[in-house]
Amino acid sequence: MNSTRLDKNSGSYPEALSRYLGHHAPKTLTAIGNPDILQSKTLAIFCSNKCPGNIILKTYDFLRQLRGRGITGISGFHSAMERECLNILLRGKQSVIICPARGIEGMRIKPEYRKPIEDGRLLILSPFSGKEKRISSDRAVRRNYFVAALATAIFIPYAAPGSRTETFCQELLKWGKQIYTIDDAKNTHLMEEGIPTISNIATGNLI
Repeated sequence: MNSTRLDKNSGSYPEALSRYLGHHAPKTLTAIGNPDILQSKTLAIFCSNKCPGNIILKTYDFLRQLRGRGITGISGFHSAMERECLNILLRGKQSVIICPARGIEGMRIKPEYRKPIEDGRLLILSPFSGKEKRISSDRAVRRNYFVAALATAIFIPYAAPGSRTETFCQELLKWGKQIYTIDDAKNTHLMEEGIPTISNIATGNLI
């Protein structure tokens, strides 16, 4: 499938990137799919790779409630739990934005992505150039900040204590964006930092 480019000076370039990333905002984005999805309200999803079973089940329940609410899910969908979230979202009707930690020009599109792209509800978006073809830890970090900057709100089902995900979460709190987590004893450290749980908020009021 063909890719398109969104330049920083174009009207379709998300203003939020410049607001939150400043001079680190990418000059050009590469997109495969429907770029109009960028105009929708988005909920970013970040999760540590190893997630407790109770939190997995609660996250599944939440995402099933979220489907059909008109809220776009956005993530790199890289960790095991994030990939499970993507599978659930793709079975719904809402839009999804996937942000790989690499350039996407000429990338092979997975068969399960083709119909959502053709239906106009899936966008693959990257801030990296075509020369940056390999995923790296540095690009994954840059990608995560890119996703967080784009998002209207952020959902972190689980961030293991002392993990990079927890440190990332602490940085995002400084941005003043709304962040949510799952109500579970394993997330006490996040709730103590002032992050509300989705169990106390109706899905219609998330964003």
